[in-house]
Order: sequence, then C-alpha cells, then structure tokens
Amino acid sequence: MRLGVAMPAALAALAGGIMAWYSHAAGVTSNAFGWVLVAALLIVAWQPRRGIWLLMGLWVFAGVQQEWTSRLPTGLSGEDIAVEATVLNAQSSGDATRLMLRVDSCQGPAQRPRCSVINKVRVTAYSDEAFYPGEQWRMTLRLRPPSGFANPGTFDYEQWLWREGIHATGYLRQDPPPVRLASAGPSLRQLGVSFLARQALNERTKRWLAALTLGDSEQLTQDDWSLLNATGTTHLVVISGLHVGLVTSFVLMLAKLGARLTTPTNWRMRAWPWWVAAVACISYATLAGMAPPAMRAMVMTLIGLWVLSGRHAPSPWQGWWLAIALVLLVDPLALWRPGMWLSFLAVAWLITIWQGRRRPQGVKGWCWALVRSQLLLAPLMAAAVLVAFGRIAPAAPLINLVAVPWVSSIMVPTALLGWLLSPVPFLGHALWWLFEAALNIFHLLLSLSVQHWPLWEPDRPLTYPLAFALLLLSPCWGLPAVLPGMRLAATALVVALPWWSLSSMTPQQGLRVSVHDVGQGQLIELRSEHYRLLYDTGPRFRGGFMPLETLWSPGQRFDQVIVSHADNDHAGGVNALLAEHQVTQWIAPAGETLPIASRACQRGQTWQRDGVNYRFLWPPAGANALSPNDRSCVLEVSVGEHRLLITGDVSTEIERRFLLEVDSPVSMLVAGHHGSGTSSGIQFVRHTAPEHVVFSAGRDNPFQHPVDAVVRRFRDQESCLWSTALDGALRFWLEAARPFEVKTTRPRAGRRNRC
Repeated sequence: MRLGVAMPAALAALAGGIMAWYSHAAGVTSNAFGWVLVAALLIVAWQPRRGIWLLMGLWVFAGVQQEWTSRLPTGLSGEDIAVEATVLNAQSSGDATRLMLRVDSCQGPAQRPRCSVINKVRVTAYSDEAFYPGEQWRMTLRLRPPSGFANPGTFDYEQWLWREGIHATGYLRQDPPPVRLASAGPSLRQLGVSFLARQALNERTKRWLAALTLGDSEQLTQDDWSLLNATGTTHLVVISGLHVGLVTSFVLMLAKLGARLTTPTNWRMRAWPWWVAAVACISYATLAGMAPPAMRAMVMTLIGLWVLSGRHAPSPWQGWWLAIALVLLVDPLALWRPGMWLSFLAVAWLITIWQGRRRPQGVKGWCWALVRSQLLLAPLMAAAVLVAFGRIAPAAPLINLVAVPWVSSIMVPTALLGWLLSPVPFLGHALWWLFEAALNIFHLLLSLSVQHWPLWEPDRPLTYPLAFALLLLSPCWGLPAVLPGMRLAATALVVALPWWSLSSMTPQQGLRVSVHDVGQGQLIELRSEHYRLLYDTGPRFRGGFMPLETLWSPGQRFDQVIVSHADNDHAGGVNALLAEHQVTQWIAPAGETLPIASRACQRGQTWQRDGVNYRFLWPPAGANALSPNDRSCVLEVSVGEHRLLITGDVSTEIERRFLLEVDSPVSMLVAGHHGSGTSSGIQFVRHTAPEHVVFSAGRDNPFQHPVDAVVRRFRDQESCLWSTALDGALRFWLEAARPFEVKTTRPRAGRRNRC
C-alpha cells in the first residue's frame, strides 16, 4: 500500500463497518451483499486503486456481518447443546467458574436450527471440576442468545458481548457430566499465571501483576474496577500503548546500545535494533493474549517505530490513518470499541500539540512535557468519556497527572523487571516487593480521591453542553494561535456550566418512578425532590453477581428501602446496598429473615413526602402464618389523580383481601409475582382496571413469566402491557395535572400506537 492512500484506506474501512451496521438495522439481505461484491470486482478490474479501497471496505463489511449471523439462533435458546470446546479463559467467582469457550463442534436437538454458526460462547460452570485455558472438553451447555440488562446510563453488556465476538451465553449442565478430552498445551501466559499464584505475595499484588504484565485483567475484582472507573484510571491497567510502548522502548534502547558497542562508527545507520524492537512488541502483545487493546497497541507501536526510524517512513498523520485502517482490517468490531476511539483521539491530539515543536531536553524538559501533555489531554479525554459513558471523574486530570508517571515509571518497570529477573534468587522478589509498595501507594491515592471527589454522573441535558465545553477547552489551550481571552472564556464556561445547571434547575415536581431491568427479579426506585425510596433490591445470582451493583456508583443515599419479602429475587441486592450505599431506614414484613434491622410494614400505615402519598395495603399488623409470598408488603402510591400499585408476590387470595381498599382506576400496576398465574386474579384485574401494567421479569426465564392467562386478563381490560424483558428499564412520572407517559430503554416498534 502506498503512503498516499493511508487516509482513503482508513475511510473505506470505516465506511464498510458503518454500512454493515446500517444494513443490519435496515434488514438488507445477503443477496444485496453479493451484488455489491460483484460490482466491487468490476471496479477493481477497471480502476485498481479505487477498487482496492472498495475491497477493504467490503472486508470490514463482511467481518461485521459475519458476527451478526453467528449469534445463537433463537430456536436453540434454552435447549441442551452437546459441544466439544476449547477453554480460552477460566475465572473463578464465588462457587462458580466463568468460562470463555471456543466451540470446535456441536450437536443440537433434532428439528432445530443448526448450532454450527456459533464459535465463541461465555458460560458459567457450577462444578467442582477445575478448568484451565487450552484444555478441550466435551460438555453439555444450555445457551441463550447474547443479551444483557437495559438500564439508562449503565454498562451495555449485550453490546459488549457482540463486540467481543461472543455468540451465546449460558451455563454448563451437570448431567451428563463434562469430560476432559485433552489437557492444555504449553502456554507461556498460563505458565506465568501459575508462577504468580505460587509466589509469596498478597492477593491484590498477584492480580494486579497479572493484569499489568500479562493482560489478564479478569483477575481484577469488581472492587478494583469500581475504584478505577471512579478515578478515570482504567486505561492504566489494561495492556495498552503504555505497556507495549515501554517494553518496545526498553528493548530498542538495549538494541541501540548493543549496536553502538559492536559498530561504534556507524551504529546510527543500523536497522536491526528497530527490527528487534518490533519483534519484542509483537511478542509481548502475543504474551498478553492479543486481546483487542493489546493488538491495537501493537499496531500503533509498530507504526510509531516506523515513523521514528526515519527510513522512508510516513508522516505522523499518515501513520495515524494507516493504523486505523490496519486495526479495522484485523478487527472489524474495533469500530464499536470505545477504547479504540479514546486511544486514537489521544494520539491525534498529541500529534497536534507536539507537531513542529522541539524535542524536550533533559530531565526537566521531559517532566514539563509530561505535565503539559497530561493537562492538555485531560479535558479532551474527559469529554470523550462523558459522551461514551455518561459520567466523569472530577479528579481524573489531577489523579492522572500523578498516576500516569507513577505507573509508567515505577510500577510497570518494576513489574516487568521482576519477571525478567525472576530466575535470580531474591532479586525478582525484591523488585516485586517494590511493586507491591508502589501499588499500595497507588491504591491509597485512588481511595482518597474517591472519598473526596466521587464519580459524577451529570443530568442528561447537561452531558453534551459540558462535553462540548471540555472539547473547546483543549484546542484553546493546546493550539498556539489562540487569544488569551478565548482561553479564559473556555475555562470559565467549563466551570460555570455545572454551577449554572444546578442553580437554574427547577425543583423536581411529583414522583419519578423507575422499574429497573434486573432480570428475573424486582427493583423499583421512587424519587421526588427530597425523598428517595427503593422497593425491593433485585436478585443475587448463584455466582454472587447482584444487578444492583451495576445501577449506581458507590456512595448513594436512600431514605427508605422496602424489601417486600426475603426471597432472593427481591432481597438479593441487600448485601450490595449494605456494602456500598447508605440507607436511613429498612422496611420489611414481620418475621422475614434478613441481614438488617428493619421496621415492619403493616396494613394502614401512611406517610407523605413532597406531596406524594404512600400507603401500605398489606400485610396485617402482628405475627401471621402466611407464606413469604403472601406476606409481601403491598404499596400504593398516589399523586393527584395518578396511582401506582406494587403488590410484591401476593397470591390471588390475598389480592381479594385488600381489593376494596384499592382506589381505581390504577395508572400503573406492577404485576404480582412477575406475571405468574398465582397472582393477578380476574376480580383483582377487573377492579383495578390498570391503564398500564409492568411485568418485572427476565428474558427467556424458565417460568415463562408473564403467563398467557394473565396477559389475556389485562388485555381484556385494554391495559397497556410492558415487560422489562422486552422493553428494558421503564421510567414514568406521577405528577398532578400531567399526562402519564412511559419511557423505555428498548423502544419497540409500534408500541406508541398501541398505548
């Protein structure tokens, strides 16, 4: 490829990925792709240069389309599939092991779609078997198409599964038991992980060493990731340009020293040091598992070596465009990885602010260059993170100003030198002890910053204006020909926007209700101007994961939390609330076994906050012999003419006991027991006549909630039906004299016409 076509090649690759996304959304068939391919071949024969660009775009297009067609067919969802698979990754989590598998062969049920389209799956094994990367197993899996919870402003797990090339998720069946077909072959990375496990280091040091040097970031715990996210330092942990660049630079320095000793008269003209550095770059990225960040860093570092070598090398901008083209050709799904755009954006800005400037001289010069680069990068990266993730770490610029040199100059070098000198008795350990001390200081810095400057999630209307102001701040201070007045104005705008937003914000009227998507469980947030209430806490899965952990950053405050009853799908998130948030008062039925001191919910209790009326309709006061489901706290909330009714898991018999106390019609009903046939009896449905009904149920749940009979009852009343399994999280307002409107996270076609 000639250098003059670097930008057109990158644009062609970008266009191919975007067209693939659009064609999938528009439902374009594979026949149309065939005709486009024929046209491309004709153009190649007619005008080879333009044809090559077109073929590059088609390559990316085909790679993206291949991922869409490799998803598990819906006809195999919930079915047992026998597979022979190779373990790519195994991570222990509580009493479970999370496996990443490459499917070598599979056999699904007869009269079902073929399972041969799936190649990579992520499953959970509740088994005593030990799994190691590289092993081959025969096992039976129960799979479902890739999916995730859909809640506003949270991590999009389903999108992550797609861009990681994972075609199905599920769990390992115990009957028949899995059979190991072949042991793991020799793997340098796995040997390194095993070697680390045997060292006399604390657990935090081991997992950070594995993440920083071997690219095994799955060793990090949820607490580690929460701390990194809250301080804007996640980029320092994954194998990225920082780590690959350090290894490459170190090898290049040693190779140049060797060239100077062997050929002192013309060592500057030797090309082999650059080749040795390139081999070290590729080797280290391979050792780190060639994950997308490591692969992207490898490509960019190799092109950086080419640019710096000065031998028929491209300009920095040509190298930048060429890196984009190569990354997309190797990994078409990188187009949807936020990390790719953050890294390329950072490199582009560094090229802009340093192009035409003299190289720094001396220690003082390099220190000032590092400080200047970090300060000029901070607002740009903050704007990008704000747009991509809807949050910002206020202290990130100051933290990174210290953390970047600390990690790059102390932690990573001591970690890598520890590996290099590990065969030497005591010396390797001494370096890792230095790493451990540096890690403790780094961890303390992050913890203190989170306590004083917690992660900030601005309101949606403020997100894009603030991102634009931050984006404007970077060129104002980074470009030389900007008037000082513009720089001060941009800085004042960034400072004033959050203050103006908070001061001009009108007091919240009425009640905002959010029925969160937590799978097969229930979690409802009710929030007014000065009051915040949770009804239920969602489930806790067998592997220990609690969906509540993904909804808010740590340190939230709740005035009251009502736990309708102690079943896991309603009370599973209690431990997460206790660990990371503040709850003023807990409320639960008398007699429930929960790890909290709670006040009992009782029939007839009422209270009012911010003009919103709350009333318990069930259970009766005192001890009772009811089942846990039937003593659920039943809550009625009213604002003006609007009413919300939440019935927990009570049965049809209990519904009849408080039926006459319900003021009808009901604006929104959260259907009892997730839409089970044991709740939502005919009398109850007819009396309440709900305008809207929400089923808080999981996608493809084994109970088939909501059941057909219950759905028909509500449809006979002409209720508008919603389900968190299909619509994601639901949000609506209860406000006097305001029309009732429901907003969904997953809008469904035709929904507005039916409701």
